[in-house]
Amino acid sequence: MSIQRRQFLTALGTGGVAGLAGCAQIGGGASDDAPGVAGETLTLTTTTSTDDTGLLDELNAPFEEMYGVTVDTVAQGTGAALQTARDGDSDVVMVHARSLEDEFMRDGIGVNRRDLMFNDFVIVGPGSDPAGIEGTSSATEAFATIADSEATFVSRGDNSGTHTKERLVWEEAGVDPGGDWYRETGQGMGQVLNIANEQGGYTLSDRGTYLSQRSEIDLAILVEGPIEDGPEILANPYGVIAVNPAVHDNVNYDLAMAYIGYITSPEGQDIIDSYEANGEQLFFPRALSEDPDFEQYVPEGWSGDSAED
Repeated sequence: MSIQRRQFLTALGTGGVAGLAGCAQIGGGASDDAPGVAGETLTLTTTTSTDDTGLLDELNAPFEEMYGVTVDTVAQGTGAALQTARDGDSDVVMVHARSLEDEFMRDGIGVNRRDLMFNDFVIVGPGSDPAGIEGTSSATEAFATIADSEATFVSRGDNSGTHTKERLVWEEAGVDPGGDWYRETGQGMGQVLNIANEQGGYTLSDRGTYLSQRSEIDLAILVEGPIEDGPEILANPYGVIAVNPAVHDNVNYDLAMAYIGYITSPEGQDIIDSYEANGEQLFFPRALSEDPDFEQYVPEGWSGDSAED
């Protein structure tokens, strides 16, 4: 592992506090000490990358057994997942677009946000690399080159966390993508990788989903993210947020906080840390740290002084 990669992992790994956000009961089955949630259902809206990779199957099963509950996972893009919560149809969200998460909290819909985990984004495409971007050290330069060559680019186009990141890279590259070469699908990450594979196109993918599907597609990583010494703009942190019961009194707040406590606990973080596909680690835990970052709980840039102003 390079020095730059170690520094990146260390920097993102300092995002949490060593403790539980809720009241998770670690070990064993359903406990008499748990809040009165046995037999209830937790509705989790989340990004497709956590579902497509299979991580949630590994993460949720012990929680369900621990509390005697069911986790109903609704996999959507980040924007749709947050909108479902805004509508009062979700108890907790697990997403990866900090700007959208901050808006969600500023509007009072989300409370008790926690840093959860991270990976990064990569630019993938056919091995023939018609635009010639392989090895480019700048994501914005790679995007600009794809646009200049009008090589096929497949976009999620769904206001997901990945799509939000993609728009940021285009903006930083000074490109307003459009035309026949730019194809918006409105699909999840797994489907977009398959479409890009079929059409011989490029796309932006979170590393986890790409690695989980790598054996089934012919796309290669052509521009790395910061985990492998690539540009910081491709960092991909995930957060988890409870829905505010003062806004939607129908939400299962007790169970949401128990879930947040569990997935940010040592047990939950160990599951994230050990989860692999095709021999590769897909996500890196971020909730526990000896050097807590308390800004994880509030919108970025928020302070008590600024609130009073």
